[in-house]
Amino acid sequence: MATFLQSSIEKGSDIVKDFLCSTCEEAKLEESADYYCESCVKFYCGICIHLHNQLFKKHTPHGRSDMKKWPVAKKVEDFLFKCDVHKEENLAMFCKEHSMLCCNNCAFLNHRQCKTVMLLSDLVKNTSTDLKQVSVTIQTTLAKLKKLQDNQEASIHSVQSSYDEQLHKIQETRQKILAALEMLEKKTLQEMKDTLTKLQASLKSDDDKCSTLGNELKQLRDAIQDISDKSKQELSFIASIKCKDKIQQFEKYQKKNFAQLKLSITFQPYSEIMQYLSQLSGLGKIEHYAQSLTAVGNADQIIRIDGKSEYDVGVQGDSTCCISDICVLPSGQVLVVDQTNKKVKLLNKQYQVVSHYNVSDTPWDMCQITPSEVCVTVGKEVQFIKVNNNQLVKDRKLKFQHKCLGIASHQGDLFVTSGTELYNYSLDGKLVSKLHENKSNTYTVYSCAVSPTGDTLYITDYKQHKLLTLARDGSVLSIFTDPELRCPYCVQVTPAGQVLVCGWMSNTILQIDSKGSRKLATLATKMDELRSVCYNSNTDSIIVGMEDNKILVYKVK
Repeated sequence: MATFLQSSIEKGSDIVKDFLCSTCEEAKLEESADYYCESCVKFYCGICIHLHNQLFKKHTPHGRSDMKKWPVAKKVEDFLFKCDVHKEENLAMFCKEHSMLCCNNCAFLNHRQCKTVMLLSDLVKNTSTDLKQVSVTIQTTLAKLKKLQDNQEASIHSVQSSYDEQLHKIQETRQKILAALEMLEKKTLQEMKDTLTKLQASLKSDDDKCSTLGNELKQLRDAIQDISDKSKQELSFIASIKCKDKIQQFEKYQKKNFAQLKLSITFQPYSEIMQYLSQLSGLGKIEHYAQSLTAVGNADQIIRIDGKSEYDVGVQGDSTCCISDICVLPSGQVLVVDQTNKKVKLLNKQYQVVSHYNVSDTPWDMCQITPSEVCVTVGKEVQFIKVNNNQLVKDRKLKFQHKCLGIASHQGDLFVTSGTELYNYSLDGKLVSKLHENKSNTYTVYSCAVSPTGDTLYITDYKQHKLLTLARDGSVLSIFTDPELRCPYCVQVTPAGQVLVCGWMSNTILQIDSKGSRKLATLATKMDELRSVCYNSNTDSIIVGMEDNKILVYKVK
């Protein structure tokens, strides 16, 4: 019987159902078979079939168009019959109690006590199998497995990326500690130098006094020697008084400095510093966050909100805030884009502003790159900003030839809108492709979002009141319009894949199905000055950005 021309069982992929010509195989040649003859029970290639037909005119070979009449190849039989546990044994039985295929060894070792172990040959007589449905199920499972594998690979990339980022953060922390130690060293050295200068000045002053007093006493001594034999009573008296005065000055000075010892400077280090450092386990805590990469739950499950809280996100010196976008980090911290005041603000879990960063131009949109890094569209740039110790720190920036409005990211890809185009860039700013274009008006490609699986993109047409759903290659899958959606400003996708879009002129937040074809619910209406919406999976709430210094937080039922 013919064998596989190429078996991919060994390769671990789909089985390639191709066969070798039996005649050519006998001649040690490998030629693909094109026909099978049931009478000969052999396969023939396109050349050998002519000789076969001349010799066996009554035989009716079946070509590839009729392969259902070809036999199952031996390698396929071997592959299916082989026991997964005992590789050298063939399957012969089925245990209904455990729904398991068994070879003789399996039946003897593991199923001796089971009452419903049947021979396969007996079982299949009264059992039908829908292989078409099994094949469909396998294909569906393979597709899910591929998505799972893609997400695992994305997790590997993400954890490596976050490792590299935090490694840099550790090095920065070390440099800060060294800088602080260097500053302490400078202050200590300056203090010791000031002490030296002070002591030297005092000792120099004492030395100068001694020199002056010594010189004056020497002058008096010489004067006395000069007048001692010249009977100058007046001069002798004056000299005597001056000598007594200088000697008294010396005795007074000597008495004052009698206990003076040799001075020296010493340094006593603060032992608390070393004690504190020796008690630390490291430069900081190492933590990890699990961030959803796949849609968890039903993407079309309707969100129901209940209860509203208001929070003021203005800081001193602000004019009225306009919150054009919101992003929630895995840590629970929230970042908001304040378009009016050209700021990105960091909020703690209680929605209080703890830090803010001024950007160079009007900011529009924002997306998360790593657990502690976001990028913001500013003018014709994308500015990367990191959260470090509750502070916003400017990082690198990417410059483009077009205006940057909306932005989204997925597994190393950036999606940026210009107002009339949607571009796909890599994280280092290299253009991958232009996915969509509409120059019929301004702001026809305004904001954008990407599904958790990365295979669907959503863009808002602000001028023409539409939400477009695109495939990853940019082809339009659906166009959504609704009287309740006027001037769609912001579109967001939750970790479960639920699509939220807010209309600026209609003052509404709508939930659209994941295919972007129909409205599932109107989550909020009559919301004057509405600008942005974001789902907080840490607290199961929806955050709404407004134009009046506020954000609104709705609890999800």
